[in-house]
Amino acid sequence: MRPTSLQCRAGMRTATAGLKSGSLGSLARHIRALYQPSRSRIEQRKVLRPQITALVPYRSNASGSHSDRVDPSEFVPPVVSKPYSETIVGVPRETYPNERRVAITPQNVALLLKKGFKKVLVERGAGAEAQFTDQAYEKAGATLTDLKNVWSESSIILKVRAPSFEGEMSEMDLLKSGSTIISFVYPTQNKNVVEKLADRGTTSFAMDMIPRISRAQVFDALSSMANIAGYKAVLEASNHFGRFMTGQIPPCKVLVIGAGVAGLSAIATARRLGAVTRGFDTRPAAREQVQSLGAEFIEVEIEEDGSGAGGYAKEMSKEFIEAEMKLFLEQCREVDIVITTALIPGRPAPKLITEEMLEAMKPGSVVVDLAAEAGGNCVATQPGRLVEHKGVKVIGYTDLPSRLPTQSSTLYSNNITKFLLSMNPEEGKFGVDLKDEVVRGSIVTFNGDIVPTAPRPAPPPAPAKPTIPNTDAAADKTLAITPWQKTSREVATVTGGMGLALALGKATGPIFMSNAFTFALAGLIGYRTVWGVTPALHSPLMSVTNAISGMVGIGGFFVMGGGLIPHTIPQFLGAASVLLAFVNVSGGFVITKRMLDMFKRPTDPPEYPFLYAIPGAVFTGGYLIAASTGMAGLVQAGYLTSSLLCIGSLSGLASQTTARQGNILGILGVGSGILSSLAAVGFPTDVLMQFGGVAMIGSILGLMIGRRTTATDLPQTVAALHSVVGLAAVLTSVGSVLAHIGDISALHLVSGYLGVLIGGVTFTGSIVAFMKLAGRMSSKPIRLPGPRHALNSTLLGLNIATMGTFLTLAPGAPMIAAACLAGNAALSFLKGYTTTAAIGGADMPVVITVLNAYSGFALVAEGFMLDNPLLTTIGSLIGVSGSILSYIMCTAMNRSLTNVLFGGIAPVDNSEYKVEGSITKTNIEETADALATAESVIIVVGYGMAVAKAQYAISDITRMLKQRGINVRFAIHPVAGRMPGQCNVLLAEASVPYDSKLTPQHSGHGSSHTVVLEMDEINDDFNDTDVTLVIGANDTVNPIALEPGSSIAGMPVLHAWKSKQVIVMKRGMSSGYADVPNPMFFMPGTKMLFGDAKDSCDAIKSALETRSKMYDV
Repeated sequence: MRPTSLQCRAGMRTATAGLKSGSLGSLARHIRALYQPSRSRIEQRKVLRPQITALVPYRSNASGSHSDRVDPSEFVPPVVSKPYSETIVGVPRETYPNERRVAITPQNVALLLKKGFKKVLVERGAGAEAQFTDQAYEKAGATLTDLKNVWSESSIILKVRAPSFEGEMSEMDLLKSGSTIISFVYPTQNKNVVEKLADRGTTSFAMDMIPRISRAQVFDALSSMANIAGYKAVLEASNHFGRFMTGQIPPCKVLVIGAGVAGLSAIATARRLGAVTRGFDTRPAAREQVQSLGAEFIEVEIEEDGSGAGGYAKEMSKEFIEAEMKLFLEQCREVDIVITTALIPGRPAPKLITEEMLEAMKPGSVVVDLAAEAGGNCVATQPGRLVEHKGVKVIGYTDLPSRLPTQSSTLYSNNITKFLLSMNPEEGKFGVDLKDEVVRGSIVTFNGDIVPTAPRPAPPPAPAKPTIPNTDAAADKTLAITPWQKTSREVATVTGGMGLALALGKATGPIFMSNAFTFALAGLIGYRTVWGVTPALHSPLMSVTNAISGMVGIGGFFVMGGGLIPHTIPQFLGAASVLLAFVNVSGGFVITKRMLDMFKRPTDPPEYPFLYAIPGAVFTGGYLIAASTGMAGLVQAGYLTSSLLCIGSLSGLASQTTARQGNILGILGVGSGILSSLAAVGFPTDVLMQFGGVAMIGSILGLMIGRRTTATDLPQTVAALHSVVGLAAVLTSVGSVLAHIGDISALHLVSGYLGVLIGGVTFTGSIVAFMKLAGRMSSKPIRLPGPRHALNSTLLGLNIATMGTFLTLAPGAPMIAAACLAGNAALSFLKGYTTTAAIGGADMPVVITVLNAYSGFALVAEGFMLDNPLLTTIGSLIGVSGSILSYIMCTAMNRSLTNVLFGGIAPVDNSEYKVEGSITKTNIEETADALATAESVIIVVGYGMAVAKAQYAISDITRMLKQRGINVRFAIHPVAGRMPGQCNVLLAEASVPYDSKLTPQHSGHGSSHTVVLEMDEINDDFNDTDVTLVIGANDTVNPIALEPGSSIAGMPVLHAWKSKQVIVMKRGMSSGYADVPNPMFFMPGTKMLFGDAKDSCDAIKSALETRSKMYDV
């Protein structure tokens, strides 16, 4: 879709004149009618050059018939290329009256010479009116010469206006036979010019005929000129308006009819000057553009879509036109300035402002008619003049772009230079390829033959309502279950659950069931809570649960002892557990705070986190005072408080606005839990001092880790902290069992053994994940010799055998218990390594979420072991959180957890998916132009953005595009990055807001819209997107996932290929983790921008900044 903001069109007509498309005065006679030369001339041309008529037959009528259509199998003239080194480009001075523009600027002269053109001849004084001196051209490398030499020596002529053929100096007579000329031509209106160009045997291109397709946006001179015309129209109106446009009562009111390029430019300029601005257009798509600029979108009561072919407005019904004219009359009574932009190619402009409307306007009002050169939209318009009609000034200037010659020339020069350079069928050569859509659409004559107009694309048919195929209906019937079956399954589930509880109650004791009761309720609460966390905050969720899991050290409290230093091995293990736990607690909360602060917007209300010290101080002081007079139920009260605060911490992550409060609640929860546990243990003073020392050392270490961690390093840091939790669980479990081996229950033995098993796997698995994520170990899966799962199965069997020995012989035998626990730990450490090392680096996001769940279940085992409801509750919350995140990640890859952990991506023969064709490369300038001229942009980011640290440049690019009124959004795939939500954090780190706040000044009312969206939220929007920029993503945008049998078949992906244009940033053409080709890279609408993402983004940012300066007139 061609952006509605880049064309001047209103799509309106009066009751007596139909309007099929609109444009802007002298700038925008967009499409010439089918040109019909004389029959004798046709026959002459057929004899000389029959291949042209074979390619594009002449038509006998304006509409053409099917018989006139071109047969694709017919002969197409071969492309004749000429090396740049043999090609001379000429730039004459414009001779049209009052034309101040020049076709090319010194900057683009240097560009053409850099590309290899032999010479660029510039007539002396050509750029003087546009403030480009001859010295500037000479410095750029141009050759200054006189008029005749420019025309006689140049192979290619670049002009603004078509060459003249009347008067004393006929430029047409100076034109060298066989040369090429590019300029505005307006062939429908200038048939004599077309005939003369053909007589000279030239190849000519009309800049006003550039097709309105995405690829040609950078050549679109009409849009460039229309943008300036809209801007200048407001300035002219302000110059002749009798009052300020802002700061007055009542304020100046401006109505802009037509929301094309000129209209939107006028709206933006009027808003910047402080006027109350209204916009009208027949196309619903224009509403958002008008409103995004802070203007009011007015419309008639009749619902009718004015969208037509190629982005133009279509002819409206008689009822709509009558309602439209009534609306304009009402508006003319209210507004002070009216700017009209409606024009019909090849026909007089429609009359939208009637005599009655002019009489209704207040004295001193102003009408600016941008369609003046075609007769005007206002009945009182006189082309080229300013007139006063019954107290209303009517401006009919036809040279508005030329009144800003420097700016106009700069933009036009960019357009015509890029168009010239696009005609390079071979590297370093100029050639005319009539199979090229842009060339075919803009060519007027080819080697002296007049080329008929390329047919405009027909409007797309109205989308039919989706119907369900019979096969799907049959499948639905097959899969449907009856109400009886549904109820029966539900009853069976409830019965099974109740039966299981009854069996456990009979087979175990009250201590186990009490902990099971706590575990089940906490798990249910955690399930409901974690699903409410917004996906953008999944990284902070993992970080805060990691911090809370530091409560694993509470188990060490019950093992610590001795005095100022530990005296026994269990006491040393307990102290080490506490030290590691406080590293985790301190580092986890600091990292979480830093991440959440990134999401804070400048417009957010102030926060006062220090006030939360009050409830902390009140609880601590009150607890100590109450404990001094007897414990009673204080420990349980503390556990309850800690559990509720930790649940509140997770609940706070439901949105960015409450997330920072959630982190504070987590700190209070962990603090109250530690205080209550210390009271339950009842340390003597010297042991309490020992605790204070190890806790302080651990906290300082954690603080240092948390402050040094960047958003890019977040995944490996979280994995490292998981290893700390795992090791702490191992130490606590071993220490607790050995400390109570003389009088220990079966539950204590089982829980302790499982704590060592889970903690050991978590410890080494997290270390391997850390090393893979940090690049210190190959990310490729490590395949051990022998059957795939033989080693892990053997290790698990040894764990079970060791557990049997432990339960049978350990009670009362410390050496046997220690040996069994040591063997269990060694086997667990080895199993953690082998299972994680066999998983590829791309699956690490799932691995660290699983390890997060493991750390929670290690706490649960510790809670059962010590009969501690706090540890059981917290462990259940963390285990459920990690499990849900693992489920989300696996679902996003269409894989089971078992497949990720033990299978990897199954080897599939992808040869049948080999993509045929070639890629299309692009460069920084083309990318910047595509972004700047788009109406809507979606940026798809992947882990490549994190590796390149490109998020800061992306943030600046987003800001610049949004300042131009472009709708920019980000699409985040659930497995983008190396942990859930990492890309969201990276964007927040670079100050990309998660939503965009629109103030009343800009939107008419306070509102906001989301900027960073998840896959399910944005996938349907790609169809209506002009440009999608893919940065560092591969498998997540691979359409081969829709093909049955591929390695990633069924994996949900972002449908980026449905956009009008896709630009992919990659270092090379290597496949993603799944090792399957990506057909999107070879699609016609996709261009590849190779290079480092950060370098490319920095270059795009610079190009956009340069472009913005060009527009700042």
